[in-house]
Amino acid sequence: MLAEGTVIPAHPLALDSTYKLDERRQRALTRYYLDAGAGGLAVGVHTTQFAIRDVGLYEPVLSLAAETASEWTTRPLVMVAGLAGPTEQAVAEARAAVRLGYHAGLLSLAALRDASEDQLVEHCRALAAEIPLIGFYLQPSVGGRVLGASFWKRFAEIDNVVAIKTAPFNRYRTLDVLRGVVAAGAAERIALYTGNDDHILLDLALPFDIRHEGRTHRIRFKGGLLGHWSVWTKGAVSLFERVQAAVRAGTLDEDLLALDARVTDCNAAFFDVANDFAGCIAGCHEVLRRQGLLNGIWCLDPAETLGPGQAAEIDRVLAEHADLSDDAFVAQNLSRWLA
Repeated sequence: MLAEGTVIPAHPLALDSTYKLDERRQRALTRYYLDAGAGGLAVGVHTTQFAIRDVGLYEPVLSLAAETASEWTTRPLVMVAGLAGPTEQAVAEARAAVRLGYHAGLLSLAALRDASEDQLVEHCRALAAEIPLIGFYLQPSVGGRVLGASFWKRFAEIDNVVAIKTAPFNRYRTLDVLRGVVAAGAAERIALYTGNDDHILLDLALPFDIRHEGRTHRIRFKGGLLGHWSVWTKGAVSLFERVQAAVRAGTLDEDLLALDARVTDCNAAFFDVANDFAGCIAGCHEVLRRQGLLNGIWCLDPAETLGPGQAAEIDRVLAEHADLSDDAFVAQNLSRWLA
């Protein structure tokens, strides 16, 4: 499923007003994503808040998602666990993820900001020895680090790397990932997933021609693993299926391509681009709160909330792009997910 391409929402964290885990609503979110047609879940990742590790919630949150998913559906799912921290911590998380039934680990390198490329590669090899590995190019504005084509070539040469989530929110850096994968001869083995929430549709729709040693290699993104897809997920699945069908048929019409700008406009509001992404997690929470899936927008850091003017921007895109939402679907099923 991962290789063929699917929709993987990055799973948020449901808290109550005392900043404790709200298990009922956490389960409801998982049920929502599965009923919306998601092909998997990414848990313990940036959208889940990296700080879950500081408050002892990493394993409980991963366990809750895995348990809820297995109880709610019998269809196959791609379960992805976020991995973070220095090597010892990340290895312990990988072992916990395997024990809890997760299939792959999405590796954040944010904690190794000062490590050399050699040190980064050794870190990645240590994790790939524990769990099938998904690379993660986290945008620098929310804690990631710049990673060039040389690193991505060496990363793609690691046998147990199965995918890469490309999320630098930058065309040039996205091409660095693609160049690295092609140079490693790994384009057939490694599934490329867009994490560029600012450019979702076109990443999925367009082919990419990468030149290497005098040859042109045409590659595509297979699917998406996105914080943006933690909201309006039913619509995201429909859009993904529409793009897949158009790519197979070779008919990328103007109306479909033009949706990229509308999805990106929504993302600008949800991710608080006006305030340099300060409210990117709280913004997604706000959409889920308005639908009734969350009780509030609380984050583990009480200071992490909507940015100035962000609520008004969310009002605007909810009105202007209502046809992209899944409000009716959520309203029809909310009581069942919360039961």
